[in-house]
Amino acid sequence: MLTKEGCLARQKRLWDAVPAEVEWLLIADPRHVLYLSNFMVQPLSFSGGERALLLLERGGRSTLLGDNFTIRSAAATPFVDREVVEKWYDHQHAVVNRDHALFAAVGQIASELAGRPGLIEGEWLPAAVPVLLMDSRAAFTISAKGDPEADRDLGVILRKLRRNKLADEINLLKLSAKAGEAGMRRLREVLKPGISELEIYLEVQKAALTEAGRPGLVYGDFRALTAAQPKVGGLPTTKILENGDLFCLDYSVVLNGYRADFTNTLACGAPSAGAQELFAICQAAMKGGEGALKAGAKASDVHAAVMKPFADAGKRDAFPHHAGHGIGLAHPEPPILVPQSDDILEAGDVITLEPGAYIPGVAGMRIERNYVVTETGFECITHHDISLT
Repeated sequence: MLTKEGCLARQKRLWDAVPAEVEWLLIADPRHVLYLSNFMVQPLSFSGGERALLLLERGGRSTLLGDNFTIRSAAATPFVDREVVEKWYDHQHAVVNRDHALFAAVGQIASELAGRPGLIEGEWLPAAVPVLLMDSRAAFTISAKGDPEADRDLGVILRKLRRNKLADEINLLKLSAKAGEAGMRRLREVLKPGISELEIYLEVQKAALTEAGRPGLVYGDFRALTAAQPKVGGLPTTKILENGDLFCLDYSVVLNGYRADFTNTLACGAPSAGAQELFAICQAAMKGGEGALKAGAKASDVHAAVMKPFADAGKRDAFPHHAGHGIGLAHPEPPILVPQSDDILEAGDVITLEPGAYIPGVAGMRIERNYVVTETGFECITHHDISLT
């Protein structure tokens, strides 16, 4: 889980990023509520999909706003100073519109914000909330005085801050990676002709969550690849694997909102010579990308380093997608490793390298690892065995 120290440190970084005259912030994106307070609704509960809002005040007070069943469905203990809870259901009366219960919780604190300048996360707030706060000096966008091009909204600020992961976030990503590695090991044990994609998914999910020691969400690409269909993704089907197929496992285990994202492609039976050649190019591409990883590197240069082995082999068109991307609370996140990206790598970025090769009539495959970017290079946080067999 996120730590109280980490949440407070992220709150401080947020306050440092907004003008001094802003006295309060209303956070609405559920990922950002988690990021700053450790509150998220357990997605595997009956309140999955509901949300609470987080009010931060410059004096240091933090307030969680929501209905009674949403607040009680927290996945972990939130680090807040108070909870403002509106009754939605009491086992005695019919329920009101649940969104209206959230609005009523906001109404309980509206008078406290009257006349005070604040900033609201407009991308995730219903139009009803600014109406409730009409007596306050709420704004969607802030500007640096004398610099009209510096207009930013709260969501943009938070997404920028999210790139620099703190220790508690990296620990969650490492836990996700460890769980994912267990699933990768299980794939090697069960992969054989006659097994279905869905059976593999169930085996991988069980191994991953057993390793994590807690419930979580498991999603990704659990698909067989063939020479005739070298690139396909998505959740598993009932397809039965045959001798000579390749199986691409590109997946994430989401634990308390954070997820690693890594991949290997395994041969079901003996791999073809063409598959082995493409796999060797993917391995060289990953090594080339690793040589370019460090704070200050251009994302486009990292992509070029991953692409070079494909180009050298005369197979540039076999690698059509990004060379990697950021990962954390969302998938993907900046930076994005593509040819025309203007992203610059920063210390604290957690990114993937993800070379793949897809040639109709030959084979399709993908491999992937995750890295914490440092000033001088990187720390690899995914340690699964990458090989065709």
